[in-house]
Amino acid sequence: FSATMPPEIKRLADSYMMNPRKVEVAPAASAAETVIQRLIRVRGGITEKRKALRDLIKSENVRNAIVFCNRKRDVKIVDQSLRRHGFNAQALHGDLPQSVRTATLDKFRAGEISILGASDVAARGLDIDDMSHVFNFDVPMHADDYIHRIGRTGRAGREGHALTLATSADDKYVQQIERLIGTKIG
Repeated sequence: FSATMPPEIKRLADSYMMNPRKVEVAPAASAAETVIQRLIRVRGGITEKRKALRDLIKSENVRNAIVFCNRKRDVKIVDQSLRRHGFNAQALHGDLPQSVRTATLDKFRAGEISILGASDVAARGLDIDDMSHVFNFDVPMHADDYIHRIGRTGRAGREGHALTLATSADDKYVQQIERLIGTKIG
């Protein structure tokens, strides 16, 4: 069972399964209307993206947020950058022991940590009440992951904000996302 089925996971499953059946329940092809989506163009590389992220967090009314990265090593780099600049942040990714992940999530839910840097693997199934913001530090390589990520905010009729940082190298991924959701990211 999976909330999403990226192509590489489907290929892996198909290689090990005989006559698999796919059952879908109202596949999510769009974000909730309560999620305000914005695309932030960044010139440069990871250093400029880190600065843009910090500036956005300062300028937005961020109560709590998840910052998604495509790679675990980038989660660590972003987490260190945020903490070095005085933000109350903590990393969450698949290489951390389960006890550390659980403790981090408990602190985040309790408001002891306000920003969670996460990889997609660690973020699957996260259910955090009243999440104000989701930041895509990296544009996800699969459009389905975008829907999954931004679905962490804007729940239960509440307004949420999803901001995606993109460089020119991300254009093909942004286009895939926009095709999936049927609109431009604002």
